[in-house]
Amino acid sequence: MGYAGENEVGAPAARRPQAPRLMDEVRRRLRLNHYSLRTEQAYTGWIRRFILANGKRHPRELGGAEVERFLSGLAVDGEVAASTQNQALSALLFLYRQVLKIELPWLQQMARAKRPRRLPSVLSRDEVTQLLAMMDGRAWLVASLLYGTGMRLMECLRLRIKDIDFARNEILIRDGKGGKDRHTVLPRALIDPLQREIDRARRLHARDLAEGFGRARLPHALARKYPRAASEPGWQFAFPSARRSRDPIDGCERRHHFDDAVLARSLRQARTRSGIMKPVSAHTLRHSFATHLLEAGYDLRTIQELLGHKDVATTQIYTHVLNRGGHGVLSPLDR
Repeated sequence: MGYAGENEVGAPAARRPQAPRLMDEVRRRLRLNHYSLRTEQAYTGWIRRFILANGKRHPRELGGAEVERFLSGLAVDGEVAASTQNQALSALLFLYRQVLKIELPWLQQMARAKRPRRLPSVLSRDEVTQLLAMMDGRAWLVASLLYGTGMRLMECLRLRIKDIDFARNEILIRDGKGGKDRHTVLPRALIDPLQREIDRARRLHARDLAEGFGRARLPHALARKYPRAASEPGWQFAFPSARRSRDPIDGCERRHHFDDAVLARSLRQARTRSGIMKPVSAHTLRHSFATHLLEAGYDLRTIQELLGHKDVATTQIYTHVLNRGGHGVLSPLDR
């Protein structure tokens, strides 16, 4: 007879497959549902904070009281914005519904924090000109493209070479917010510098291929459907990073896109040097794009399509921006 843990022929007994760790399963589920890497990082961060806030107890042991106390603590003690509190709630909803497969009525009925209605910060045309004049290089090109197209920051940084159509003067934005595709205008003033940037990207890609790399990460299951597509020039980022790095999804070494932190730093420095007092971010350039199109007489429906808004009511906020100050009501002091 063999000892405990062996079978009849003396081989070790087969062990039961170990259940995946909770956070590993959360990541697997997020990737299965095609959530972005940033959403994955945000959701896992909130779930980890929720577990730590409750003495590292498993979420199965927790209920509505713990969730409500956690969310209330964010608002009262942490003084977080309503959008941040709602993101934490979305992360916990995903944990219970998609990962733990627990339908909890109290969690579905929990009210989301009401987001205050705020007008966006918008630069004038002169301020945009002053800001861009204080920038150069790739940061200038990306900032100019954000203002000239109305793209969101990551939509711009994740542009693939194949989605820039110089013949039609348009850009195809793939898998934008909400998983939707759309077209936007390609500014004629940026055609030459953008072509030079793409030539640079092609040279980097050729060098990567020669060194045994050069495979871009393709969205969803396209890598399995088209095995050679990842090495094609068209699938490479239009704004590649200067160095290769490890992909956090699959661990492969490849060239990522231009770092958004570099752009943020360049915008901050340009704002200081130009003397602009308003807050300036990449999204400010998108707001300015929409507002200046309204000033030029373009209709809301056209601007909605260019921005990729699901509802025209979202686009209407720019009409309120136009009605401020001297654009709308004439002050009685000026009569």
